[in-house]
Amino acid sequence: MKDEGGDITRALNLSTRFPERTPSPVGNALRGVPMKRRYGGTPRRAFPSGGSLGTRQGYLAPIAVVVCVGASLLVSALGGDRPKPEGPAAFSTADYDRHIAELKKKLPGPGFTIIVERPFVVIGDEPTEDVRRHCKETIRWAVDRLKAEYFPRDPLEILDIWLFQDATSYERNCRTIFKQAPDTPYGFFSHEERALVMNIATGGGTLVHEIVHPFMAANFPDCPAWFNEGLGSLYEQSSERGGRIVGLTNWRLAGLQAAIRKHQVRPFKALCGMTDREFYRDDRGTNYAQARYLCYYLQEAGLLRSFYRRFVANHARDPSGYRTLQEVLGREDMEAFQKEWEAFVLKLAFP
Repeated sequence: MKDEGGDITRALNLSTRFPERTPSPVGNALRGVPMKRRYGGTPRRAFPSGGSLGTRQGYLAPIAVVVCVGASLLVSALGGDRPKPEGPAAFSTADYDRHIAELKKKLPGPGFTIIVERPFVVIGDEPTEDVRRHCKETIRWAVDRLKAEYFPRDPLEILDIWLFQDATSYERNCRTIFKQAPDTPYGFFSHEERALVMNIATGGGTLVHEIVHPFMAANFPDCPAWFNEGLGSLYEQSSERGGRIVGLTNWRLAGLQAAIRKHQVRPFKALCGMTDREFYRDDRGTNYAQARYLCYYLQEAGLLRSFYRRFVANHARDPSGYRTLQEVLGREDMEAFQKEWEAFVLKLAFP
């Protein structure tokens, strides 16, 4: 990847429970598993991916409330200057206290840690320090950078993130707490429970993808599926460059390159023009990948944040984003651009 201002892109491998401190660009490359999610009543699908994230040097939240079930409540004021959320989603400490009181009723027994990692509440059955590690090095790292890059408003509801330590815990607790067996070994979003439910042993990449969606719902509720999933999947394998979150190449690349060689990739006008139902229903295995690597191209060209902001501003007159894409690229001939984009994609490599 291209460096800007001399900063070296660094990535950590989160495919194991305890991420290495040394750089590694390789994620755990999980494949095509649907995740149950509903935002605004529209069915969604997401696909877990590698969990390679950047060097996470996030700062501490102003208030962290930690509840160790079976132990006393610990409230600690921590240093930091994270921006305050805007609008009605800025929940108070009392709101979180009430939420935690209800959460404790759901727990099947001792051994869980509850941490307020605003704007989420994180529940984990690993040792407390390990849950803290996930909060700081994955959730806080991603939230701080996503908010700085795109999202001034926090999610519209207090959402839970359940982190189960392994497959056995994940499957058992899904049945006990949510009264359902998981249909993916990696994780899912439950609209009914307002919760992201994860087998954290599979890595953090899927979690970062899922974190994008409630922020998008709060900041750009009419965002079409192609960009919502393109941006989410961009950060399945992510890192940091000059203090800003960046997506890296990931497992979706090989399938997209094969489709390009077979001339099976849709024109961008067709991709942008798909309804949400069409995007998810008619996915030939390339919709996610094409959207992701269009976002990746915009990122590498220094245009992604500009595209997002202009798309939000232009949405009333350009609900698909296609005209805004042309404007940001400065291109009228999108057929010629697509050929250039395909050549760009074919030169990429993963890992």
